[in-house]
Amino acid sequence: MWNIIGKGILRFGIVLLILLLTLTSYFGWKASKVSLSYEFAKAIPVNNPKYKEYQEFRKKFGDDGNLMVIGISSPEIFRSHLFNQYHTLQKQLKLVRGVDDVVSVPSSINLVRKEGEEKLQALPVFRDTILSQAEIDSSASVFLSLPFYKGLLYNADTKTWLMGVRLNTTLINSAQRTAIVNNIIRKGDAFASQTQTKVHYSGLPYIRTIISDRIQKEMRFFLIASILLSALILLLFFRSLSAMMISLAVVIIGVIWSIGILDISGYKITILTALIPPLVVVIGIPNCVYFLNKYHTSYKELKNKKEAIISMISKMGIVTLFCNIAAAIGFAVFALTESAILKEFGVVAGISIMSLFFISLVLIPVTLNFLPPPKERHTRYLENKWLQQSLDHLERWSLNHRKTIYAVTLLILVFAIGGILRLKSVGYIVDDLPKNDKVYTDLKFFEENFKGVMPLEVLVDTRKKYGVTRNLNNLRKIDSFVQFLASKPYIGKPLTITEGLKFARQAFFEGDSSSYAMPGDNDLIALKPYLSPNVSDTSRNSLSRLVTSFMDSNRQQVRISVSMKDIGSARLPIVLDSIKKRSDQLFDSSKYDVQFTGTSITFLEGTRFIINGLTDSVIWAFLLIALCMLYLFRSWRILICSLIPNVIPLIITAGIMGWAGIALKPSTVLIFSVALGIAIDITIRFLVNYKQQLKPNNFNAAQTVIDTIHSTGLSIIYTSIVLIAGFVVFCFSGFGGTKALGWLTSLTLVTATLANLVLLPALLLTFYRKRITKMNN
Repeated sequence: MWNIIGKGILRFGIVLLILLLTLTSYFGWKASKVSLSYEFAKAIPVNNPKYKEYQEFRKKFGDDGNLMVIGISSPEIFRSHLFNQYHTLQKQLKLVRGVDDVVSVPSSINLVRKEGEEKLQALPVFRDTILSQAEIDSSASVFLSLPFYKGLLYNADTKTWLMGVRLNTTLINSAQRTAIVNNIIRKGDAFASQTQTKVHYSGLPYIRTIISDRIQKEMRFFLIASILLSALILLLFFRSLSAMMISLAVVIIGVIWSIGILDISGYKITILTALIPPLVVVIGIPNCVYFLNKYHTSYKELKNKKEAIISMISKMGIVTLFCNIAAAIGFAVFALTESAILKEFGVVAGISIMSLFFISLVLIPVTLNFLPPPKERHTRYLENKWLQQSLDHLERWSLNHRKTIYAVTLLILVFAIGGILRLKSVGYIVDDLPKNDKVYTDLKFFEENFKGVMPLEVLVDTRKKYGVTRNLNNLRKIDSFVQFLASKPYIGKPLTITEGLKFARQAFFEGDSSSYAMPGDNDLIALKPYLSPNVSDTSRNSLSRLVTSFMDSNRQQVRISVSMKDIGSARLPIVLDSIKKRSDQLFDSSKYDVQFTGTSITFLEGTRFIINGLTDSVIWAFLLIALCMLYLFRSWRILICSLIPNVIPLIITAGIMGWAGIALKPSTVLIFSVALGIAIDITIRFLVNYKQQLKPNNFNAAQTVIDTIHSTGLSIIYTSIVLIAGFVVFCFSGFGGTKALGWLTSLTLVTATLANLVLLPALLLTFYRKRITKMNN
């Protein structure tokens, strides 16, 4: 059949080439329309309870992840030369497009009781103008007497000051977010330069923007670097500019198709889908190497260009098809997970890799048919002495040292299993950043001085209309829970209605800071007008906005907002359990509903889904690839022989991760499916060649293994070098996870190559020598 397909491709070459170019033009047009995703990765399924709870929370109270924070550390903040510049920075930031509000020391307000009236009015602590030193000193004493701001806008012990910049949710989730964040940074850096003060930035909008932009730049670099490196290696191997150009044409068309498929599928470029173009390059090159290697081998034997091309297709067509199917399965299984971001990656990667097969099958034979036959220098690599000697060594080991091979393999597996037992699963919001990176060090600055910036929201439902404000006992329970949260070293100052009531009580007692406490029964009578849903007085509105922003419209639910440290997905469930125990003690589940939500919770749930989904995908990949192998070879013996050399490299990689202290997380679990999908190619090519040569060798297993090692070993080594070099490029990433993806995948491919050229032949001799002996008897 493949012989007929080969003749048909040559006969209708021009038509097929025109069709290929037409499709490429279409995919190129679609690729030009693809856009970047500016929303937080949808790791959680939309039907997940945690996701639904978070979306309900956002509808009622708004987005919790749109606050960017700016911090400085200085004991001289209230000196006129620094304070006035700090005030100017705050006013400049308010003018930035995309900034909804700025909260800082200069913009702080004080609640003051009106003379002769039982009313409060909100007044600015600092006048909105250039202030003299005397004015600053006077206002600073007022500000420092307001406990409401302590731990929120400043840390008295470390003389650290925080400015909160609330960003427009719509704009920060659009293409304009980079410009907005960069504009804020420019103004902050200008302030730092003018005042000789170090400025720190953090908050989810800042972290997401900086990391996403870096990843996108890195992906462009990796794509270009992988193409150039592959081109150089191909040129060194084949000594042919045309062979290099054909290979580059295949992968470039494959990249165009993959981006076009992304847009056709209705997806955007995310952190994961951005990996697909470099992966297409890395996976597409082996197709070219095997096709060209077979073409050169056939031409050397047949001395006829067309017959060599047909032979190339008939011998390598079925092999390359199943290799691409196996690689596509390694990625497409992600579509079986519940995580939206993984589904998108799986669908596009799977289709893109299968597309590579059809691109290779058309473009390579048709182009070779138009080119002159290869010259002697183009096929000289087939007789590379160093590689031939290496293959001779591998042959001798397989034939004569099988017990040693098995013993060494067993020892390595014992070592690897020891590492697997040390393997941990954990993820961080600022995952993979070097410890000296400014994003990381700035986050640690806020964690040390303000206990973090990661949002956590607690929603208490009293199940009664006005249940929050009409029941002092409920307010006391809320305050007790808030004090419990504030006592934790990993949780910053909580904000909720009770803090507003304490602020109001202090104002009623002439600003005495010792009066910053929960109101009693009599105090609540005086404060009741300020808790009413319908107030018209301006001063009441100021206080009303303060306290009611933490309640729903029915005063039935109350929100407790806290910022916490990035403690990681492994520790977060333990922390949440301890918090939940305290909430269960205070809020009887028969009378109250308590929900934990916010970005920290969705991050934890998303990390769990991604890791579980990737783990499941590896299992599915094994099962589906095993079925393909069984269909291809129709032999349980060959199936077992094929899976062992591919399982062992994954076990070794997992073990090394454990010994090296590399945790299982979204960026590293991806290694196993990627490596499995690629490494199985080597096995398929070796076994197909073995099966094809078994009958001509009169079922002599030893001779067939020798012939297979020498006929496929060369192209396997060349392909492995290209693959390893392609993944080594990722080692130059600024992210730990991407670096790990690079060197761990390269390591897996090295071990897979050795396993398929040493262990697999030994297994074939062990399994088949007995069987052949019986057949001969």
